[in-house]
Amino acid sequence: MNLIDAIGCEHTPIAPGETPRIVSLVPSLTELLCELGLARSVVGRTGFCIHPQETVAAIPKVGGTKDVNIDKIRRLAPTHLLVNIDENEKPAVEALAQFIPHVIVTHPMTPRDNLALYRLLGAIFRVEQRAQQLCDAFEHEYAALAAAPRGRPQTMLYCIWKDPWMTVSRDTYIASMMAEIGWQCWQAPDAARYPKFAWSDALVESIDGVLLSSEPYRFTQAHADALERQIGKPVQLVDGEMMSWYGSRAIDGLRYLRILATG
Repeated sequence: MNLIDAIGCEHTPIAPGETPRIVSLVPSLTELLCELGLARSVVGRTGFCIHPQETVAAIPKVGGTKDVNIDKIRRLAPTHLLVNIDENEKPAVEALAQFIPHVIVTHPMTPRDNLALYRLLGAIFRVEQRAQQLCDAFEHEYAALAAAPRGRPQTMLYCIWKDPWMTVSRDTYIASMMAEIGWQCWQAPDAARYPKFAWSDALVESIDGVLLSSEPYRFTQAHADALERQIGKPVQLVDGEMMSWYGSRAIDGLRYLRILATG
């Protein structure tokens, strides 16, 4: 198979017996690498790479997803860099590409894109069997989700930030996750993928409910209760990791969607 990443760059598998040195700048990809049995090959990660907790605690931090320490990464002498189009800054990735031989760019847009992601990393790092096991687990959960009962289709406003209020567009992984259970993501007039918005009577009238994510803004039940009183529509807290993290956590995310779908 051709090993093509999200920007069309072709990759080759590591040499037999080679031990790669991987820096991951994406929390969900760091977790996926660990699930693929590659934790010992991960030599750098961001401070937001928190799963699996005990495993990543031993991996050096190299900054955040958008403010990486390029000099520290250089000293780690990585052979591979894992990044994501949405989560990492292009200038930083270009600077890192000057001395990291292999830069793998990812951009899952729908839940089923995870299958290609598993296979891509599995083939590059020669852990195809474990990658196939993840594919099988994903397909099992996806079939269970498709067979699960669900309520009527609804238009939901998914909030990721407050002061200013921000949401997601329909052209996002989160919106695709919502669509799996018949929830259409409310679309702001702003064409941005993560637009700001202001509450109005017209907005409230156009939605069936609100979802407050646990990340990146840490919404709480107090926020949900106050907003529900304000707008008079159902407001629900949702697990942001389950809704937005691709990689191996997407398997748990499908199971989480079943819970949301059945209320």
